Amino acid sequence: MPFLKLQFRPGIVKDTSDYANEGGFSDGDKIRFFSGFPQKLGGWIKTTPTAFLGVCRQMWNWITSFSDDLLAVGTNIKVYIEIGGVFYDITPLRTTLVSPATNNSVATTNGSTTVTFTVSSHGLETGAYVTISGVTGTGSPQTVGGIPITQINAEHVVTVVSSTVFTITVATAATSTTTGQGGTSISIACQINPGFASATLGYGWGTDVWGGNYGWGLSGPEPVVLMQRDWWFDNFDNDLVMNIRKGPIYYWERGTLASPSTALGVRAVLLSSLTGANSVPNQAMQTLVSQNDKHLLAFGCQPFGGSATDYDPLLIRWASQDEPQVWNPTTLNSAGFLRISRGSEIIRALPVRQEILVWTNSNLYSLQYTGTLDVFALQELADNISIISPRAVASANNVTYWMGQDKFYVYSGQVQTLPCTIRDYVFKDINFNQSDQIVCGTNEGFTEIWWFYPSLNSGWNDRYVIFNHLENAWYYGNLVRTAWLDTAIRGNPIAASTLDGASSGHLFEHESGVNDDGAPMVSYIESSNFDLSDGEKFMLTDRMIPDFRFTGSTAANPTLTMTIKPKRFSGTAYENQNSDSQSVIEVPIDSTYTGQVFIRARGRQIALRVDSDTLGVQWQLGLVRLSVREDGRR
Repeated sequence: MPFLKLQFRPGIVKDTSDYANEGGFSDGDKIRFFSGFPQKLGGWIKTTPTAFLGVCRQMWNWITSFSDDLLAVGTNIKVYIEIGGVFYDITPLRTTLVSPATNNSVATTNGSTTVTFTVSSHGLETGAYVTISGVTGTGSPQTVGGIPITQINAEHVVTVVSSTVFTITVATAATSTTTGQGGTSISIACQINPGFASATLGYGWGTDVWGGNYGWGLSGPEPVVLMQRDWWFDNFDNDLVMNIRKGPIYYWERGTLASPSTALGVRAVLLSSLTGANSVPNQAMQTLVSQNDKHLLAFGCQPFGGSATDYDPLLIRWASQDEPQVWNPTTLNSAGFLRISRGSEIIRALPVRQEILVWTNSNLYSLQYTGTLDVFALQELADNISIISPRAVASANNVTYWMGQDKFYVYSGQVQTLPCTIRDYVFKDINFNQSDQIVCGTNEGFTEIWWFYPSLNSGWNDRYVIFNHLENAWYYGNLVRTAWLDTAIRGNPIAASTLDGASSGHLFEHESGVNDDGAPMVSYIESSNFDLSDGEKFMLTDRMIPDFRFTGSTAANPTLTMTIKPKRFSGTAYENQNSDSQSVIEVPIDSTYTGQVFIRARGRQIALRVDSDTLGVQWQLGLVRLSVREDGRR
């Protein structure tokens, strides 16, 4: 019998019928296309032995002039700098409570591990972190109500009882009930209050409008959506500048010592607290550094000269050149501002090769440094466009890609719709209530753009969609990731994932090995239906010549399963429904096969599926051949 060579187009197609996609692939998970052929994704491993607190939404990697390889990690609870596999907490302080407000503020209850503090108005929220020091007790070693003071003088997460009372939990239960303890040297360093891990419905006083100003505001019977906590990072030379989305701007100074150890023990501070600071916006949607000309810019911010509660969502301001803390425009500096005229708010700014792209909710602008007295100038690039989330955009090879509300876009000098073979499938599967979670990043080692998004019934990013700009191919799958950073400094992409909801997570190095952090990675790809002949007659296949590569596998004898799925008609199921239709045939394939495999399948159409679910396996599909012959009309 003659052999039929199975050759498929790269990419997955979901926006047409299975039969109409003959010669293509219709489904898959944990696969990619390389040189036109499907293969399993690279694996990933944890980068640190310990977890971070909260849900990571942003990362930033930079090298200092001292050759420090620093990674900033921002969560809804903390800000860290990771170096050498260790997380250093640089979360800014909101305030520090000291004497006399804290004098003898400690109370204990016999048999309880709860310690109560009564101070003047503390401004804390439940879940906030404080660092307590200076508590003194009695005895040797010193205790308060039988609790060692070493357990109290530490970092704690608080539970708020009232505006003047909060509690912490320690390891040792008190042996007596006490009040008015702790001495007169107590210091309570209050870190900034945590943000929401995801978009959350809120009611009443203190709720904020969706996409509205940061801070206190509206009350009423209707629920509103409270934004998730997002961070923006950029480096100003060796130092780190950062801001909470629609919140304050902070600065962390690396310092001039050869070792970063001293700086890593110091928290970030408000930019407005630096020496010589003036007119610093008290909130900004996003900050970034124009690296070519060394201006720090704020997009969506407090107007110059405005009150503390003013916020203009379309205003762009910048500090004086090489002076990130100087924002008051004078004839002696280059600080300034301008306002975008169209749209209702700035969503994202992204520096690219010779410009900064600025998205509003309806338009795209180009912001360029002019070197004149105007300093920066704006040019509108497109209108009537959309962007689904602030982090749904990435650039590769001087081309920018982003996800809109209902389609994908590409900018390479002009804005165009990016054709997508799985567009309908993706946009009908998104939980738009959590669309701010959507994050985009590159994987330049494989010429890919990745988007992670929350599926329709999920509260977290649990799916991904990939565009391979070299292969011009789309594919997708399932994977929980909340942040992504493709960093040439560390060689491979770094991603963040939640462990147990919103409380903690891990960083993962992708394209490392072939497994899921030591566990088997389940991957598969399935073709659309293809005719064995012209679709009019039944065909019989009784032999198959597999064609696979297992290059990169670490298993001694890597294996996978190939499945032949025949059917009578394009609309019927892959199953043995009658006497003249064969059932699905599974064929195990391993790296030691030497020739043909005997099978027996009969139908008008056939689909091919490849599955892998064992440790240490990497595979790439080649050109499988089937022996086929005519076998009647029914």
